[in-house]
Amino acid sequence: MKLLSPRQVVVRIAIIISLAEFLIMLVLGVLPHEAGAYADAILDVVMLALLSTPLIYFWVVRPFVKDRDEALSQINQLAHLDPLTHLANRRLILKHLQKCIASNLRHQIYGALLLLDLDEFKQINDAYGHDVGDALLIELTRRIQAVTRAEDVVGRLGGDEFVVILNHLDTNESGAREKATQIATKLIELVSEPYQQSEKQMRVGASVGIRLLEPETINPEKAISEADMTMYRAKQAGKGRVEIFEK
Repeated sequence: MKLLSPRQVVVRIAIIISLAEFLIMLVLGVLPHEAGAYADAILDVVMLALLSTPLIYFWVVRPFVKDRDEALSQINQLAHLDPLTHLANRRLILKHLQKCIASNLRHQIYGALLLLDLDEFKQINDAYGHDVGDALLIELTRRIQAVTRAEDVVGRLGGDEFVVILNHLDTNESGAREKATQIATKLIELVSEPYQQSEKQMRVGASVGIRLLEPETINPEKAISEADMTMYRAKQAGKGRVEIFEK
């Protein structure tokens, strides 16, 4: 996609006006009329506007506006999506998390923030290269999306850290804990299944920290930080585990 340059816009408008004026002069020269110079000038202007305006709109204005809107859409996507996995990046994660917190408060219901970090991923990168590591992350993205609901948000904080925002889990804290733990456990199981890349079979594990989102105001950055801290506690406890943040 390439926007029309100012030069292209000017050239297209000049071509349209020139051709329209040429046609008008031919018509006025062929058709018999006895109007004066003033009347001819008015007729010329009216006919020029009628002929050139639609052409300028369809050949200049419309494609320019369409290309501009597509460019703005791409810029917006780049600003909010992870370039490798096309998941929400940190900026968009924070926006979704803020909405989730507000919705939990309004409906008096629990949600959860899951922070997943791969175990032994660095060894994959070191042994097989970053291209294989990137392919593994893309496959991991597909697996995470397969186990989450449509209303949930999956994002990538960077590296091998992923986030899942679970909306509207349960009105009861114990029910929300159980559901969040079940989803986190399923994620670990899916992540741990073998990966086939370039005739190589690889395995990685995952540790998950859960930060329940109570029906109260919570700072999104703090929620992520507490989920991250809980995830590292899961790693220290032996990896491949789920831990829930306790106040």
